[in-house]
Formats: sequence, C-alpha cells, structure tokens
Amino acid sequence: MIQAQGAALKVGVLLPRSGAQAGIGQDCQRGVQVAASILKDLGLPNLQIMNADTETNVEVARSQAEKLINEGAQLLVGAFDSGQSTAIAQVAEQKGIPYVINIAAAPPITEQGYKFVFRNFPVAGTILADAFANQKEIFAATGSAPKSVAFLHVNDTFGTAMKNGIGAVMPKFDMPYKIAETISYDPTARDLSVEVAKAKATGADALLVVSRLNDAILLTRELIKQRWSPMAILSMGPGWYEDQYLKTLGKLSDGPLSFVPWYDPNKKLSRQLEAAVAKAFPGINVNTNHVYTFEALLVAADAYKRAGSTNPTALADAIRKTDIKDNVSTGPGIRFNEKGQNDKLKNSAIQNRGGKLVTVAPKAASNAKVEWPMKPYDKRA
Repeated sequence: MIQAQGAALKVGVLLPRSGAQAGIGQDCQRGVQVAASILKDLGLPNLQIMNADTETNVEVARSQAEKLINEGAQLLVGAFDSGQSTAIAQVAEQKGIPYVINIAAAPPITEQGYKFVFRNFPVAGTILADAFANQKEIFAATGSAPKSVAFLHVNDTFGTAMKNGIGAVMPKFDMPYKIAETISYDPTARDLSVEVAKAKATGADALLVVSRLNDAILLTRELIKQRWSPMAILSMGPGWYEDQYLKTLGKLSDGPLSFVPWYDPNKKLSRQLEAAVAKAFPGINVNTNHVYTFEALLVAADAYKRAGSTNPTALADAIRKTDIKDNVSTGPGIRFNEKGQNDKLKNSAIQNRGGKLVTVAPKAASNAKVEWPMKPYDKRA
C-alpha cells in the first residue's frame, strides 16, 4: 500500500502509564512529546501517535498491541520493560507489523530470529561490560580506586539478574576491588538502616548499588544518619540520577556515579533534544527514557521516508537498512545487525553535580571531569 504524499505514519506507542512503572512510562512519554518538532526540523515525515497504556502488566501489553494493530497502527514502539516488550514482540512478529523497542535490556528478545522486531538499546551484558570499562577509565584518570566494595541490590527480577550478571562479567575485567559482602533488600522497604549498618561494618571503601528511586533516597538518608561517606557510590542502574532524587536531596544528591545507557552530550542532535526538553519541561534533565524513546521514533520516521510506503514488509526492510549517524545515544550511530539489534551502542558514566547530570566517561563522549572521591556528606555547605 503506497501512502499518499504527506500522510502520517500511524505509530502505536505502548508504555506503562499506570501501575508500578507509571513514573517511568510518563517520563518516556516526554520523549514522544518533543519528537514532532525535531523530526520536522530534520526533514522527516509526520508520525500520527496512537498512545496505549500497558498498565505495567505483560498480558495488558499483549492485548493493547493487538488492539493498536486492529485500529490501524502501522508500526509499534515501546515498552520500557523487558517482560512487556517480549509480549509485544510476539504479537508484532505474528501480525507482521514492525516493532521498534525503545528500552528493554533482556537479551533473548533479539535472539528469536524475528524479522519485524528491532532494538536500539543495549543488552544487559553490554551495559555491565561498559560499566566496568568506564569504572577502570575513571580509576586510571584519578589514580585512585577502591580496594573493596559493599554490594547492595534490590531483590526484584531486575536486581537479581544484575547480581548474577555482575558475578559473571566482573571477573573478566580484573577490577581493583573485591566485593566484601552482597546484601539484598526489598525495593518497597521503608527502612534500610540494618542493610546500611551491615555494609558499613564491612569496612569497604565504596558502595556498589543496584537500586530503584525510593530506595536510593532511603539509602542516602541512612548513610548520612550513620555518618558513613564512602569514597564512591557506583550505581549500575536507575534511582540515583532521577530528577526526583536530585530535587529531594539537594546538595546531598551530589557525587554518585551511575553507569548507564545514556547519550553523548557533544552530538548536535543531543543539544537539540536538550533544548526541546528544557522548553517543554522546565527543570527536567534529559535522561535515558527521553533519549531512547525519541530515537525509536527517529528510526520509524527515517525508515518511513526511505520506504515511501506504509507496507509493513517495506518498512521492516527500510528499518533493517537504517544508518543514522546524526543521533543522540552514545556510540557511532544507529544500525541494526542481522538479529535486529544495534550492537554498536556504548554506555556512559554520569555524575550528579549541582542538581544536574554530567558525563564523565567514556572520554570521547564526556563533558566533564569526574569529582573524586565523593565529598563527605558532613562537609557540604
């Protein structure tokens, strides 16, 4: 079906807009909201956005994907969560409708031999490998490294998978520190005093953490209460760089390092995205949610322009041939391998500084030098 000149591509955007992940789903939506003006500036065709709520539920994600396709969606984007994205991928493949994943790190999604599923987001193993490589770059630049770390992690699916991943990947990097103790906790816990006391008692130089938002705030307050200022907080996931963490803790939010899928602040399109987010959402820092949701729509619009058609096979073929060099995320650009995975993506190290986030590694994609060691909590004016 050849599309009349100027008609918009119908894109179904599936996100957890309610339920446990609602905050993140709503944050991803900011990336959708700023996309139209940027895509227009790039000379790309219009997208007609059809929004759907997965309700943070795998079965709802599946049924909403089917509903969007029945209502005429010609391409799907979403869904932040690996479980929900897996369900959508199955529907997209079965119906022969292209699906561009914004965020989801579980490797199996692009290991099924799917022809209509594409992911511009790094898989878990890459995120961890880059985290250790970026830590070593920071240690080399500062001439200082922790000899031991206490490892605190949430005991949910994500936290447990990360713990197992760290156990598998860390030995390959010959890290200068050993893990003194591994302490797991419930992400919904209201009190983490016992866990912090346990971590402090190990005498470790630094903290290695896999957290969510609320517990990152709780852990920080507990560190201050127990008068423990580690040399560094090394976060391997979300929580510590969220706007709410920065706003809630003010000066006490400075210092933690997060090793995450991010963006290259030196790229031209990154500056355009930063300006668009600042204008539409004053006081919000650009983050992973905005970057990768925006890039999923960039992939869709770019493919539609080259395909010149809404025919799903033509669109999928065009996505497969994607070669976007002018992009936002860290790395050389957007290209997909034979599995539909962008395997050239890089991850960054970011640091909280004065209510903002600066990128400190890798050097080629950084805009600041690391502040090391972390300033003790009781020495902050």
